[in-house]
Amino acid sequence: MTNSPDPAKADTALADDRELSEAGSQLSTTPLEAPEESGQAVPGSFGGLRKPGLGGALAWTWRECAGWARWFWRQLTSMRVALILLFLLSFGAIPGSLIPQTGIDELKVQEFRDAHETLSPVYDKLGLFNVYSSVWFSAIYILLFVSLIGCIVPRTWQFVGQLRGRPPRAPRRLDRLPAYATWRTGADPEEVREAALGLLRKRRFRADRAGDAVSAEKGFLREAGNLIFHVSLIIILVAFGVGQLYKYEGGKLIVQGDGFSNTLTQFDDFKPGSLFDTEDLPPFSFTLDKFSGTYEQSGPQRGTPRTFEADVTYTGSPDAEPKKQTIEVNRPLQLDGSKVYLISHGYAPVVTVRDARGEVAFSGPVPLLPRDANLTSTGAIKVLDGYRDTDGKKTQLGFQAFFVPTFAGEGKGDMFSQFPALNFPVLALSAYHGSLGVDSGLPQNVYQLDTSKMTEFKDANGELLKKRMLPGETMELPDGMGSITFEKKVEEWASFQVSHQPGSGLALTGAVAAIAGLAGSLFIQRRRVWVRAVRGEDGVTVVEMAGLGRSESAKLPEELAALAGDLHDRAPSAAEPAAESAAEFEAVPSEGAEQ
Repeated sequence: MTNSPDPAKADTALADDRELSEAGSQLSTTPLEAPEESGQAVPGSFGGLRKPGLGGALAWTWRECAGWARWFWRQLTSMRVALILLFLLSFGAIPGSLIPQTGIDELKVQEFRDAHETLSPVYDKLGLFNVYSSVWFSAIYILLFVSLIGCIVPRTWQFVGQLRGRPPRAPRRLDRLPAYATWRTGADPEEVREAALGLLRKRRFRADRAGDAVSAEKGFLREAGNLIFHVSLIIILVAFGVGQLYKYEGGKLIVQGDGFSNTLTQFDDFKPGSLFDTEDLPPFSFTLDKFSGTYEQSGPQRGTPRTFEADVTYTGSPDAEPKKQTIEVNRPLQLDGSKVYLISHGYAPVVTVRDARGEVAFSGPVPLLPRDANLTSTGAIKVLDGYRDTDGKKTQLGFQAFFVPTFAGEGKGDMFSQFPALNFPVLALSAYHGSLGVDSGLPQNVYQLDTSKMTEFKDANGELLKKRMLPGETMELPDGMGSITFEKKVEEWASFQVSHQPGSGLALTGAVAAIAGLAGSLFIQRRRVWVRAVRGEDGVTVVEMAGLGRSESAKLPEELAALAGDLHDRAPSAAEPAAESAAEFEAVPSEGAEQ
């Protein structure tokens, strides 16, 4: 014979389980799982309510279309899809770091196209030369933006509803919760509940009385931190978008003694945002008074830079008084929302070119670009106008230039600098004449010499005329064609980057808020505490305390133990009944009675 289960006990167990579920509900603002995500079919899907008819999508009802739209929206706004989109955004930014971008350096892009004729058409179709403004990158960016907003808005309203609501009522069986304590006290149940209410509120719990128990809740900052973190991601995305649309960035190489005005024609290269208007450039200017750099003189770090300083005189507007400031690495000059960074430096040997009549055709410093850490530099000297040959005919001159600030010495290896400072400067030149190609209308690198339409000057041996020169020395051109002199002076130049990032402050605010929100969501625990005080059958008050957290943690039992200790001080344990002890004592006869 089998025992059938008691229906009353089964109903009681189901009711207890339901109460425990309600007690632990809404410990987070995670949206409840939608029916479609629980295994139910999506309206209009092949496993769902109906398959598309012969009319295809046109035969669908509006309810099926709405069901599909609702399903797609829930998928898009789920945390899983948001993380996938965030990963895709990070992954999609990798080509922008590895492949030259047209918005940053068009010359490098052209060099890449020339060197990779097979890959370049593929990269063009995929938009890899302009990643950050490509269709696929913009689609990921916008979808992530929409996903975060769609995830945050319902969670925010749910969180606001929790803040305005009351803690859930105490379950019937508190002893089934993970943290539990109980004792008997002689205090009145009402006094115990009042003491518990005051104690919990003093501990910054949100407490409320409900029936014979006190319900309390704490740790709302965990969900607030979670929401702040996601809102901060939106702020960072907005800052990134604003920065890309309204930014501008330009570079300028300035020789010591020269100046710069913040106008479009003054930049060596200029990269504006899509919505930036060049007429909005702030009207500041500055002059490079002096550049100085120091280097480690000895030891294993010999030649390592120690200080780079650019002393400038600047004005914030044409009518402003000039001011002086020293620009250092990572210490830019800030003017009207723009920053002027010192990014590099080099040398500009001063040369003088004379024509066949002895007239000066060119004289001044020529900036050369460094090739290594010791400032071995290369470049080109171009004489466009003012030069006449022995026949009085105008022509153009070009010199390939190679400069070392510290020469190792004749016969001591190739011409590479041994130290970045001007200890033993040497200038090596090779000479050409003809057309420099600047009249073709095509852009040309000022630091490179195009010799395709030029003729070499020949030395006595019929080879290309070239010479190494010390300061003060002169290289004579053949047949009385003129000369070039390396003057006893080498100027220093500094390269500056003028940058305006309107979203940088907003991005910093979002990043700080994201870190704070993430810390709150990781280290703050959401928990609930219930205190029940009822009079037992013997008239003694029975106190029960229980706690429930969002996740298993050792801190919850510790906190409940501390709360129970404080409440026990206010409602101490009652003495155990002594009836059985007295009866036992009376039943044992003493020795005097036996006598």
